[in-house]
Amino acid sequence: MPRIARPGRAAAALSLAFALVVAALPASAHDYTLGDLKIGHPWSRATPPSAKVGAGYLSIANRGGAPDRLVSAVSSVAGRVEIHEMKMDAGVMRMRELAQGLALPVGETVALRPGGYHLMLMDLRAPLREGTPVPVTLVFERAGRIEVELKVEAPTARQSGHGDHGAGHAAPAGPHKHGH
Repeated sequence: MPRIARPGRAAAALSLAFALVVAALPASAHDYTLGDLKIGHPWSRATPPSAKVGAGYLSIANRGGAPDRLVSAVSSVAGRVEIHEMKMDAGVMRMRELAQGLALPVGETVALRPGGYHLMLMDLRAPLREGTPVPVTLVFERAGRIEVELKVEAPTARQSGHGDHGAGHAAPAGPHKHGH
């Protein structure tokens, strides 16, 4: 009678280890570290073909002993990148550039997400396409520069496909004005 091969304990353990490694990749492959700063899950939404602006979202945790500041950003896909804030003002959603950058207090995580702080990619050179990463260089006052990739999600995405790791919620409904 032919012998039937059965996976042994070593093969089962190897299969389990491989499954655990693969399951962990999406969560860890999209995080970046620069000194004491941890940048989590950068993402964006796909834009229509004629759009001239897009937005970038991420979280920044300052795990160091000194405050820092996101002072600027650049990307090859945009003529310029600005750091913006959206907030309600007299019942109207207003957006404004943070000319001095975004403060990153010690021990805190700052979320750039729809309806709040975000990167504004201005004068897009081409539409942002779902599944095509967008390179962005973040410039910090103390920590320096780091290039990250925004994962471009569907145009209707409410948050990064990684779950809600501080990356976003739906933008508040209602009218908004640009404070430029």
